[in-house]
Amino acid sequence: MSITKTRQRDILGTSALRPDGIPKVKGSFEFSSDANDDSMAWGATLRSPHPSARIVSIDISPALRIPGVHAVITAKDVPGKATYGLISQDQPVFASDVVRYMGEPVAAVAADHPETARRALRAIVVEYEVMKPLVDPEVAIAGAHPAIHPDGNIFRHQRIIRGDQDLVGEVVVEETYEIGMQDQAFLGLEAALARPLTGGGVELIVATQWLHEDRKQIADCLGLAEDDVFLTLGGVGGAFGAREDISLQVHCCLLALTIGRPVKMQYGREESFFGHVHRHPAKIWMRHHATKAGKIQRIEARMVFDGGAYTSTSPAVLINGITHTQGPYACDNATVDGFAVRTNNPPCGAMRGFGVVQACFAHESQMDKLAEACGLSPVEIRLRNAMKTGDPLITGQPVESVAPVARCITETDALPLPPPLQSSDPLDLPGGSGLTTRAHNVVRGVGWGVSIKNLMYSEGFDDYSTARCTLSNGKVKLKFATSEVGQGFVTLAPQIARTILGVDEIEIEPMDTAVGSAGSTSASRQTWMSGGAVDGACRLVRERLFEHVGSAHGIDPIRLSIAGTDVVDELSGFRISVADASDGLEISQTFEHHHRKTEDLDANGQGNCHVAFAFVAHRAVVDVDVELGLVKVVQIATAQDVVQVLNPLSVLGQIEGGIAQGLGLAIMEEIVIDNGIVKNPSFNDYLLPTALDAPDVVAVTIEEPEPQAPLGAKGVGEPPCISVTPAIVAAIRDATKRSLPRVPVRPYDICL
Repeated sequence: MSITKTRQRDILGTSALRPDGIPKVKGSFEFSSDANDDSMAWGATLRSPHPSARIVSIDISPALRIPGVHAVITAKDVPGKATYGLISQDQPVFASDVVRYMGEPVAAVAADHPETARRALRAIVVEYEVMKPLVDPEVAIAGAHPAIHPDGNIFRHQRIIRGDQDLVGEVVVEETYEIGMQDQAFLGLEAALARPLTGGGVELIVATQWLHEDRKQIADCLGLAEDDVFLTLGGVGGAFGAREDISLQVHCCLLALTIGRPVKMQYGREESFFGHVHRHPAKIWMRHHATKAGKIQRIEARMVFDGGAYTSTSPAVLINGITHTQGPYACDNATVDGFAVRTNNPPCGAMRGFGVVQACFAHESQMDKLAEACGLSPVEIRLRNAMKTGDPLITGQPVESVAPVARCITETDALPLPPPLQSSDPLDLPGGSGLTTRAHNVVRGVGWGVSIKNLMYSEGFDDYSTARCTLSNGKVKLKFATSEVGQGFVTLAPQIARTILGVDEIEIEPMDTAVGSAGSTSASRQTWMSGGAVDGACRLVRERLFEHVGSAHGIDPIRLSIAGTDVVDELSGFRISVADASDGLEISQTFEHHHRKTEDLDANGQGNCHVAFAFVAHRAVVDVDVELGLVKVVQIATAQDVVQVLNPLSVLGQIEGGIAQGLGLAIMEEIVIDNGIVKNPSFNDYLLPTALDAPDVVAVTIEEPEPQAPLGAKGVGEPPCISVTPAIVAAIRDATKRSLPRVPVRPYDICL
């Protein structure tokens, strides 16, 4: 439970401070890993060391003989459905006959101490018959490898066919691009505490992005009714898509029910790499046809997304990727072929940008190739093709959202460039604290990236969010199941209530499954969806309040409004404080917000499959040590389409955070996999940007009306990370004159 009591100025449009900000800085914030129970045991998971193998036998008896071990569970102990998943329930709770990726759970133990649990895991004897893994997506597509799952090796194949399929442009450019596997790299690791309930149910405190979907999958696997499973959101230390799938939830609950006492599970960093999904690696071939003047006429593309061993969200990621093939540019003709495939690589699913990151790297690299072929600047080629409101996607769907693409580009272009490099301070050079770079080897480059991103869920998904508002004695309680993962909804929701109801004191009740679903904190949807739900609930309460005041004072409720902290009738001059007006009352209203309906794509990839769109432009300035292949990102300039800024400080935080993740993918971050074996499951070898790598960010926001948006605002979480990656790579190309068709760009891609 959190209570925010702030100055009245903390309404929509102001930089309200986060209630969790100071506790996080001080180290007093309770993350899910801080949940404890005096009687709890510790759970741990045994994972396969092989990416593909048959399980010949499992002997748990040596583990059970260890003092302090309370239980060892395997696939045969799962009382309900043996599999789970978001789109397709194809992932086993525990592998029973085969393992399909390195790190797949095989068993779990409960013990009186974490070290005892780890000893028990080492004592379990599993005999494997190792098989040759399927690791090449093209082999999966070709059918040259036997099916590694009863559902086959292709999650989804989708084409987009639109317009003239024979058109050949005066100018044609093409290339094949590769995007590596990126980890979400959140700081707060997976952790949960499960308590058995009287009557056979279970309570779970867990860090997740979607409480109600977790509950459904957990209940199915435990053979319980959903009402017998109660989830409360634990403190979340970042998510970025990795917590949309369940990880330790079923294991923790099943152990607690098995031993009849609370169980806590907590991953270390290496286990976290195996316990959650990652960004899909992808290979994208793309060809652009254009006039000599640089006007795009037709796009051809083939996209292959490696989804790893289980479905997760791969079919939806594929659709996001292929439907954004054209980027934020007008194009009437397209031929696109897209595959999401199953391999014995680690499972991949949601990550910030959700398929559009991969597509954007390809189409923005193509725009630079097209600019060069037509003798145009990177800015001019993009302006000549910039999408406008009403233009159709290659799916035939008109972009009804405000689409200020040209404005994003021009306003970014107008932002001042950084001064030339003059410093000899090592920290200002690409080698940084490594003290390796010599200033005379440094070359500066400038690059561009522009992107479009769909908002909310697509293809007919009936997305909704629920919120309840209760007003009593001038105070408001808000209840919702919206997962606060660091995006700042716990700040926004009180701002909405203060603005609509004129109150100062807001209490946010625990986020749990005692209220209707809020959907997932993903897809840049929570400001639109859960913000819409809180807005709707508060407006219903305000209507009831006005009815009460009107009845009590003989005023038509339609004449009443909120001014500051008062209910007023401007016509008569009547005024009463909200606190006095609600004295002795309790007004409670629940609202469920839905977005407009969407539809599935047809066989040719045509259909209105998305809800709305957001746009952003990035300009990157980099310094490159061309001798050592080192890169320093000096500045990122950006203009983002947000419609309306609800909290300026929060928007800037989202922009800066997204840029950091995009920088990581551009030049640092990649999960390295060799024949299905993960080679770098730690932050020693998986490279992450630090404060020393963070560039100066110069940002402007573009506010143009969006009639669909319930608060007049678009989500801002995903767009910042999408086109910053190709912008940085384009800047490196500008400095080095190398083609660089792959991310992350490695030092040897530059200097060898």
